[in-house]
Amino acid sequence: MIAKYVIGIDLGTTNSVLAYTPCDGDRPSVELLGVPQLVAAGTVETRATLPSFAYLAAAHELGAGTLDLPWAAGREYAVGELARRQAADAPERTVGAAKSWLCHSRVDRHQPILPWGASEKVAKISPVTASRRYLEHLIAAWEHAQPEAPFHAQHVVLTVPASFDAAARELTREAALAAGFPENFVLLEEPQAAIYAWLDRLGDRWRRVLRVGDLLLVCDVGGGTTDLTLVGVAEEQGDLVLRRVAVGDHLLVGGDNMDLALAHWVATQFATKGVKLDPWQSVALWHSCRTAKETLLAPAGPDAHPIAVLGRGSRLIGGSISIDVPRRQLADMLLEGFFPRCAANDKPARRRVSGFQEIGLPFETDTAVTRHVAAFLQAQGSGGVPARPSHLLFNGGVFRADPFRQRLLETVADWAGGSPPPQVLEGEQDLDYAVARGAAAYGWTKLRGGMRIRGGTARSYYVGIESAGLAIPGAPRPLRALCVVPFGMEEGTEANVPSGDFGLVVGEPAVFRFFSSSIRKEDKPGTLLPAIPEDELAETDSLEATLPADPGRDEHYVPVRFEAKVTELGMFELWCVSTQSDRRWKLEFSVRASDD
Repeated sequence: MIAKYVIGIDLGTTNSVLAYTPCDGDRPSVELLGVPQLVAAGTVETRATLPSFAYLAAAHELGAGTLDLPWAAGREYAVGELARRQAADAPERTVGAAKSWLCHSRVDRHQPILPWGASEKVAKISPVTASRRYLEHLIAAWEHAQPEAPFHAQHVVLTVPASFDAAARELTREAALAAGFPENFVLLEEPQAAIYAWLDRLGDRWRRVLRVGDLLLVCDVGGGTTDLTLVGVAEEQGDLVLRRVAVGDHLLVGGDNMDLALAHWVATQFATKGVKLDPWQSVALWHSCRTAKETLLAPAGPDAHPIAVLGRGSRLIGGSISIDVPRRQLADMLLEGFFPRCAANDKPARRRVSGFQEIGLPFETDTAVTRHVAAFLQAQGSGGVPARPSHLLFNGGVFRADPFRQRLLETVADWAGGSPPPQVLEGEQDLDYAVARGAAAYGWTKLRGGMRIRGGTARSYYVGIESAGLAIPGAPRPLRALCVVPFGMEEGTEANVPSGDFGLVVGEPAVFRFFSSSIRKEDKPGTLLPAIPEDELAETDSLEATLPADPGRDEHYVPVRFEAKVTELGMFELWCVSTQSDRRWKLEFSVRASDD
C-alpha cells in the first residue's frame, strides 16, 4: 500500500501529540490529529494532546465498562486526560514520567516498576510498556479517524530527546515497534524537530534571518527534561546549510520540578495550619500543583488559584483541605528557583544531602536552568570563552510562560557583554505542538526534498577494554575506553578502527561495556583513553551475551580488531573481526541522532 501521509509523533514526558501532512503537494500542510480519550469514567472527549499518564484500574473498576474506548472494551487501564487527573486522586495507581525512566540506566526498564513506590497490591508496568501504551492509543486514534490510511503503511517520524543515549533510543524504538509502528520509521531529535517547525513556518524566508557563522541555541524545557542543542549555519557550494554541532546532557529538570517546588511550598502552608500530609497525599498535591501552575502562569491567568488535597482523616472537614496560591508569589518563586540570573562562568551545584540516595529518577541537584545553559555553552566554547549563540529558539511547555522566556533571554544577553544579544526566533505559537509539527514537516522534507539539518551521531561512542596485568584480590583490573564511533559519523558510513589486537571473550557469558561522550568531539576511531574520565564519558547500558566459539576449539578468547558501521536506519553495528580466521561477531545498538 502506498503511503498517503507523513505522521510526526512527539512522545512527550507530560503530553504526546500526533501531527500529519499529505505526502503530495508543493510544501507540507501540517495538521494536528484530535485524540479521543477518557476525560472521566465513561466519558470520552477529543483533545489536541494525549497526556502521557497511565492509570491502572483497581479491582472494583474491572468489567464495569468505565474505561472503554470507541475502539477498545474491557480495558484494565486508561491513558490520557483521565489518567492525568487520577495522578492527583489516586497517585499510587498512576504512571507518570515513563519517558524519563526510559533513560535511567540504573533500573531495568523492562521490569514492572511503575508506579514507582506503589504497594504490591498494584499490578505495575514497565517504562517500555507504558510508552508502548501511549503510542498504541495514538495509533488507534489515527486509524479511528483515517481508516483508509493504515498507520503501518504511512511514513512515520517519532521524536526523542537529543540527549537520549543509545540504550534509551533503542528502548523507544522497541516500544514503538511493539505498538505497531512500521519497521522503517525514523527517530528524530526533538530540538531538531522544533527547528523544522520553524523552517516550515518561514519557508524560504529563513535564509534572510540566518547568515553564515550564526549559532542557534535551542533551549527545550519540557515537563520532565531540559534539552540543549547548538546548530551552526554554514555555506556549501553557495547554499546555506544547518549543522547540529553539539547536544547537552540529559537533564532531569523541568516543569515537574516546578510542580514539586510549588507542592513543597503549599505543604508548608498546610503545616502552619496543623495539617501534616502523608506520603500519598504529598504525591497527589504534586500533581494538583501542575494545574495551578499552568492556570496562574497563563497570559490571562487569575491573581490566585486554590489548591485542594483530599483528606485522609476525620479531622478534615468536608474531606479536603485547600489554600489559595497568589500568582505573583508563584512567579517570583519559580523564576528565582529555576531561572535565576547568573554569570557566564557559573556551573550547576552538585551538592548532596547524604551519601545515600534512593534509586528513583536522578533529578538534577541544581534546578537552575540558567546555570545548566551556562555550563553547556562553556563546554562548547574554545580558549576559555563560552560559545555565544546569535539566535535563540524556545521549545517545551515551560516556555509557554512569558516570564521564563524573558528571564532566560535577559540572562544570555548579559553573557554577551558588548556583543549583540541573541535574537529570538519566533517558532510555533503553541509550544505543546511544535515538536510533532516539526517531525511531520521533516518527514515530508525527507520524502520530497528540502532543507535538512546535518550532524550525524550526536555523541562519540567507546567500548570498555579491560587492562592486562596481574590480578589483585577484590580489585577489578582498570578499564580503558576505545573510541569506535566518532562524533558526527554519518548514517550509511563505516570505519575500520585502527588498534592493536584485543581479546574477545567467546564461549562463556561476558559483559560488554559501552560509553558515550557529547564533549570529546576530536576523538577518532582507534583513540584509546588510558582510563575512563567520568566527567567526560557516560556509561550506556552494558550487554551481557555469550558469543559462540569456533567448534572444536577450547579457547575462551580470540584476538580481534574492530569495524564500526552506522546503518541508514541509525543502527550502530560493532563488528569484532578475528585476526586468525574468517570469523566475525556483531554487537548492535541504536545510536540515531536524526535521519539526515
